[in-house]
Amino acid sequence: MSTFGSPGGSTYSGKPIPPERGSFPLDHDGECKDVMKQYLACIKKVKGVNEDQCRNIAKAYLSCRMDKNLMARDEFKNLGFQDEAKKPLSPPQNQPPEKGKKGELMW
Repeated sequence: MSTFGSPGGSTYSGKPIPPERGSFPLDHDGECKDVMKQYLACIKKVKGVNEDQCRNIAKAYLSCRMDKNLMARDEFKNLGFQDEAKKPLSPPQNQPPEKGKKGELMW
C-alpha cells in the first residue's frame, strides 16, 4: 500500500494478504500450456465472441489448473459456468408466426 499523503508520512508495516480470488501460481512448468494454447486459438478464430466451444476449452483449462494444484478447487458454477441441464431453452418451435412487419414493435 502507498503511504503517500498519509498523516505523519510513516511507512505501512502491516502484512499484505492475497485476495480470495484472482491470485494463483503461474504455470511455470507449462503443465496446462496445451489447453491454454487451444483456448487462445479458439478465441482468435471466433474473434472474441463467447462461443460454446471456447467456453468448454476454458472449462478444461480451469479443470487442468485445479487438477495440477495451480488454483484452489471450486465448483464451476462459482467460476461462471452454468450447468448444461439448466441452460435457457430456446423458444418453442410450434408457435404460429407473429403478425406484422419486420422490425415493427407490437404493444
